[in-house]
Amino acid sequence: MLNFLKSIFTWWNGATIGARFHIGRRGVYVGQDANGNRYFEAKDNSDSYDGRKRRWVIYEGYADASKVTPDWHGWLHYTFAEPPTVEPFLIKAWEKDHLQNMTGTIHAYRPAGALSRGGERQKATGDYEAWTPK
Repeated sequence: MLNFLKSIFTWWNGATIGARFHIGRRGVYVGQDANGNRYFEAKDNSDSYDGRKRRWVIYEGYADASKVTPDWHGWLHYTFAEPPTVEPFLIKAWEKDHLQNMTGTIHAYRPAGALSRGGERQKATGDYEAWTPK
């Protein structure tokens, strides 16, 4: 019941009722990524702006664009014609795994001296000279 209410009153928890209805009526399921996000493509070009079929993502949980993996991002933005379910994305040996943006979470990077870490930092060394107006 709570998820149903969230889908009515919030847009940041997955997709709203209106979006689900529109995508369910106008779209075709294409695939799902490792994060649980589901991807859809329009059945025809009737609601496109540039002659290409419209593409959507319904996020699993909180809507955050950084949760979209690089292969699906390329498909959503028409970099790749075929979705990763048809033509898998080739990952080079030197590429790192995809990480979502952790800003604003408890897992965010906080350097020494950050207010969230107490605001204490090491004293400046001799190579620092404060600016004073003349």
